[in-house]
Amino acid sequence: MDLKEAVIIITGGGTGVGSACALELAKCGARVVISYNKSQESAFDVETKCKDVAGDAITIQGNVVLDEDCRNIVAKTIERWGKIDGLVNNAGITKFAAPNDLDALSSEDFMDLYSTNVVGSYQMLRACADHLKSSKGSVVNVSSIAGIKAIGSSTAYIASKAALNAMTVALARALAPEIRINAVCPGLVDTEWHSKRFSQEEYKSFLENYERTVPLRAAAKPEDIAETIIWLLSSAKLITGETILVDAGLHLGKPM
Repeated sequence: MDLKEAVIIITGGGTGVGSACALELAKCGARVVISYNKSQESAFDVETKCKDVAGDAITIQGNVVLDEDCRNIVAKTIERWGKIDGLVNNAGITKFAAPNDLDALSSEDFMDLYSTNVVGSYQMLRACADHLKSSKGSVVNVSSIAGIKAIGSSTAYIASKAALNAMTVALARALAPEIRINAVCPGLVDTEWHSKRFSQEEYKSFLENYERTVPLRAAAKPEDIAETIIWLLSSAKLITGETILVDAGLHLGKPM
């Protein structure tokens, strides 16, 4: 896919990995749709930055849990640019809970995470599918190492990301050859997702411990994940149904 003037929708595009994707795509000349649920101020800030680097962008509010919102995001995109070339399903939520505390999660917690992390991604793809078939487009689901190694913020989160990975494979098979669908599975990404849980000193210690633990001795920046997403969107023309681990080797275990 030639990214110049390509139309890419990014859910959860106002913060973290989503905002990094938007900005890097804009630098490539893409037309970016920044979809957000609650992060209005930051989403509009990302739109301005995208336009400043010679890309074009629009910001659309929508909750991916609601099918009508997903269809509205797509309708407004088509109204503006008449096509969709790519989708980045980045919207996601979690709840932090120790895995050995079985009372820390309710059935509602599981359903909330599943509704956003899995069903929301499905609904966005369904809303975009006809347009992506026409453009022979590409989809990237932002998953997590949690879905591969069963580690992470909570059992509910782990289960939702494992489901997203399985769905990626199933839909890649079902929608080929017109649409390629892959997932990226980051390890720790240095964003507010983690930093807001801790004091400044606690977070520094948390980050340093991670970097001592992984073979490549580094935590990812949002731009690192965006780089892989953009490669899957634009260049990986024979890759579909894959889950790409971007985790500095975390899945390999502790370095020797």
